[in-house]
Amino acid sequence: MSNPGEADLTPITSTRQLAEWFAAGSKPKSAWRIGTEHEKFGFSRAEFAPPPYEPGGIKAMLEGLQGKGWEPILDAGNVIGLKRDGGSVSLEPGGQFELSGAPMEDLHATRVELGDHLREVHEIAGPLGLGFAPLGFHPLATREEMPWMPKGRYAIMRRYMPQVGGMGLDMMLRTCTVQVNLDFGDEADMVEKLRVSLALQPLATALFANSPFIEGKPSGLLTLRGRVWTDTDPDRTGIPPVAFEEGFGFERFAQFVLDVPMYFIMRDGQYIDAAGVSFRAFLEGRAEKLAGHEPTMGDWADHVTTVFTDVRLKRFLEMRGADAGSPAMLMAKPAFWTGLLYDDAAQKAAAGLIRGWTVEEMKLLRNAVPKQALAATIHGRTLQAIARDAVAISREGLKARGLGEEVYLAPLSEIAESGITQAERWLQRWDTAWGGDVSRIFAEAEA
Repeated sequence: MSNPGEADLTPITSTRQLAEWFAAGSKPKSAWRIGTEHEKFGFSRAEFAPPPYEPGGIKAMLEGLQGKGWEPILDAGNVIGLKRDGGSVSLEPGGQFELSGAPMEDLHATRVELGDHLREVHEIAGPLGLGFAPLGFHPLATREEMPWMPKGRYAIMRRYMPQVGGMGLDMMLRTCTVQVNLDFGDEADMVEKLRVSLALQPLATALFANSPFIEGKPSGLLTLRGRVWTDTDPDRTGIPPVAFEEGFGFERFAQFVLDVPMYFIMRDGQYIDAAGVSFRAFLEGRAEKLAGHEPTMGDWADHVTTVFTDVRLKRFLEMRGADAGSPAMLMAKPAFWTGLLYDDAAQKAAAGLIRGWTVEEMKLLRNAVPKQALAATIHGRTLQAIARDAVAISREGLKARGLGEEVYLAPLSEIAESGITQAERWLQRWDTAWGGDVSRIFAEAEA
């Protein structure tokens, strides 16, 4: 979202502006880039507890990184993020530490960026007695044991989430993801990319399943994070049917987003609670909570960041369905989607994989994946079989780029062939080497 002082103050005079905001993201293929974001849980090396904002916790991490050339981002005087060279470090509500990487030309540059970030995090975290582990759901802490970060928008979401779903606060506090942001050429290209990636997002959720534990014991699921997203907020999550309707494009997506309830607007560096009010009501002057405020394009840009569909359209596409995982899996995520969507032949082949799938079937698959992962089925095929095809298509798409990037698919190839996810390997460790002690996961999962 916009940082204080950076918002676009242009008044909104028509809904066409909103569609044009999305359309402005269209780029020629030569300008397409790869942006990777990942989150990780901090933990105390002494007792595995999540670190507080302060003292000796997340704030100290951010201040330490400033010594490495990062500039602070403030919220009400608190440092809540950093920026440098087109990338940023930000905080999720429970202190999950996020790298939002700069747009890169290729996956090798992404790998360098990831390595640099993890090295810097280790250098600062070590003297603080902290470690960081990328996992899909916190394996030990209860919701009440998680800290809250001092970001204004989170206070509003904290009040609102329990009104619309049973696990929204768990989503905020106890989950971590890895996502990739990819470009589109024009409206038609956006539509095909969005449809393919929405339909295959349950496959990605299964391939990257990495959250089998809750509060120190097996949850009975392979991706608890995947389950959380089925009970967070139906107004802004999941697979939006509008994306598969005839005539879908930037205008139709803008109309969908207009009816998603807002969380807030920002004025003079302060958050104003608008929770539950649709942006359409705000635009039409029917939002009593926002009386006296005129909607701006900055408000629209902020509102778009609160739409949590499995794939989010902004001025690029965000693939949002995967649990965070090992560094190799953090690289496999952008590799998988870049291979599928940045080569014309691969994109057409991926579209062929989902041909005939209905939105209802996709939703049923999405609900089955948290427990079944690659054993889930659609159209008579297991996700493991579909995974083999999808990874093969992605590999060919990366080979067509001619940069040797297909090496980053290695862990996904292994999972697709074996059918054994990261989560299932952790459960094996829990049942054998760990002797039932889930806390052992932190040392083994540390990035």
